[in-house]
Amino acid sequence: MERQHGVIARAQLLELGLRSDSIAHRVGAGRLHPVAQGIYAAGRPDLSRNGRWFAALLSCGPSAVLSHRSAAALWGVHPNDLASTEVTVATTVRRRRPGVVVHCRVLEADERTSRDGVPVTTVERTLLDLATRVSGTVLERAINEADKLDLVDPDALRAALDRYSGRPGVAALRTILDRHAFRLTDSELERRFLALVRRSGLSLPDTGTRLNGFRVDFHWPGLGLVVETDGLRYHCTAAQQMRDRLRDQAHTAAGLTALRFTHFQVRYEPRYVQATLITVARRLDQRPDEGSLCS
Repeated sequence: MERQHGVIARAQLLELGLRSDSIAHRVGAGRLHPVAQGIYAAGRPDLSRNGRWFAALLSCGPSAVLSHRSAAALWGVHPNDLASTEVTVATTVRRRRPGVVVHCRVLEADERTSRDGVPVTTVERTLLDLATRVSGTVLERAINEADKLDLVDPDALRAALDRYSGRPGVAALRTILDRHAFRLTDSELERRFLALVRRSGLSLPDTGTRLNGFRVDFHWPGLGLVVETDGLRYHCTAAQQMRDRLRDQAHTAAGLTALRFTHFQVRYEPRYVQATLITVARRLDQRPDEGSLCS
């Protein structure tokens, strides 16, 4: 029962040897609590998030796996913002269940897995399905989270798309994964900064690389330019501010140009940030034997 997150199906109870009257007695005694047609919570009526998902899967039959936005929420790459649960079942199964969105299609064995004991589509398949349900911005955020959580890297995801050529969602994923348009970021602040870079007409920087013993937010290697964006959460303590100064000093000592923008500047003073970037880019671009920052 524990491995099913506290839920069990009537068919499973019958397989265990319980008769219909025994099941009814346990329901009346408060030992089993109906949560869906033919599905019960054992012991207590309150279910965890995984328990509710598992109940939805049991109600849809043995072929059911968590999919689409619900699967993305289980993987931790998308918020659990739906009142309903999305599942995928074999195309021969036709079920309607309250609070459950059922997608009917055949899944190969290697498109199915489990996480925390819950049957679910693989990360690659989940992102493909998610691409048919969300905007490009939300999809890009999900890809970022999947990479940050070491679930899949963009190159592996791109390779996995070859098997789905022509299917819905593939074009959206390929557009985001294009190396000239997609850069990994760790926060909404960094995504906002990249949008400013694009609007400035500048080439996209490398992100998340390590220089002089530190991880840097943005790096233009040809110019030796480093830009850091300071989020409100991570740069407000004295210890973090000291580390930021040591980081900037290390980059300066190595001959790099280091810029640092605050959360407020990126969010509320985008023109100032753009103008500063363009000014520094032009100055660095005029140095002899240097690469170009502009596209």
